[in-house]
Amino acid sequence: MQHRVRSRAVFLALAAATIVIGLASRRFRRALPAAVGLYAGDVLWATMMYLLAAAIWPRASIRRLAVGAAAFALAIEVGQLYHAPWIDAVRDTRLGGLVLGFGFLWSDLVCYAVGIALAVVIDRAVARLGLGGEIYSPRAHLGGGRR
Repeated sequence: MQHRVRSRAVFLALAAATIVIGLASRRFRRALPAAVGLYAGDVLWATMMYLLAAAIWPRASIRRLAVGAAAFALAIEVGQLYHAPWIDAVRDTRLGGLVLGFGFLWSDLVCYAVGIALAVVIDRAVARLGLGGEIYSPRAHLGGGRR
């Protein structure tokens, strides 16, 4: 059985593009349709988390990346229920607010699921287009392919 090793450069570039689009969706929220302006940032945040995970762990399966991104997103969202002064001070910074968010919303969980699904579609498209790296055999990689 063969598996794909993702190109870190490709997935870092995709994550960077997602960040730019996500920040633009926040900056120009009023110019977008209401639903897009309201939810695009959260959808793209989850997409970015998947793409960054794919760059960090290029041999991981799509399922592992999706589950990992979902678990991370859930942890961040549930963490928004915690409001100690120190964590709220972090959230009051621009980067802290973008990464950690401010308050728990059930709708964010739906956005994260949509964002991760979008990332899976992107991941598969990159593989189909042949942009995503190389193919390897896990047995050979583990030393079991040659005798």
